Amino acid sequence: MTDPSTETEAERLERVAADSWYAQGVNAATIYYSGRIFARHWRGDSCLELGPAEGLMTEQIAPHFPRLVLVDGSASFVAQLKERYPDAEVHEALFEDFTTEERFDTIVLGHVLEHVEDPVAILRRCRDEWLAPGGRVLMAVPNARSLHRQAAVIMGLLKDEFEFNKNDLHHGHRRVYTPEGLRSDVLAAGLRIEIFGGYWLKPLSNSQLEQDWTPEMIEAFMALGERYPDIAGEIYIVAGAD
Repeated sequence: MTDPSTETEAERLERVAADSWYAQGVNAATIYYSGRIFARHWRGDSCLELGPAEGLMTEQIAPHFPRLVLVDGSASFVAQLKERYPDAEVHEALFEDFTTEERFDTIVLGHVLEHVEDPVAILRRCRDEWLAPGGRVLMAVPNARSLHRQAAVIMGLLKDEFEFNKNDLHHGHRRVYTPEGLRSDVLAAGLRIEIFGGYWLKPLSNSQLEQDWTPEMIEAFMALGERYPDIAGEIYIVAGAD
């Protein structure tokens, strides 16, 4: 087994992919819901999706965009994506290494920025190298101020809202964003924030919710999070470039 302290970034991504929870239970529901939010803001005919993993968000993207490019650093995820989306152009690459002369009307980063070493650098590449004039960058990340994190701190399960929980550690997260932190990174990259929002008013852990909640209850609390973005489980930004 690879020592996490010495593994390369590609090895780290493959380790996470080998036991991925993204397509399971409540995690999958959050991805589908964020895709529905993003669908309100698609632009144009071409899309670049960074970090599609198993391709749950891609299910909603693919029917809308005649031109779709997918980039993921995991070889196993890339193999799945090529089989599942034969009409898409799929690249196995770290975002830091990916190059193309093409510009895209829409760029999607669903649960990407909490994973990468330098999120501002990735967002800057979106602005400078990949985004077409008038295009949009759509991103979503977990929120440190989520109700369930605040409750965990009060209960003594986390020392503060920024400490990694079980899901964070399993997925290889490098940070937990606040609304202010996400906005700061987007602005530091030179992007213009058009919309800030949230979804998924999450009061309990995934395991507790999956044990007791119906799909209808989960759907209702996904929608409630849009009313209270500051304390929602997930936050998102729609950004453009001047």
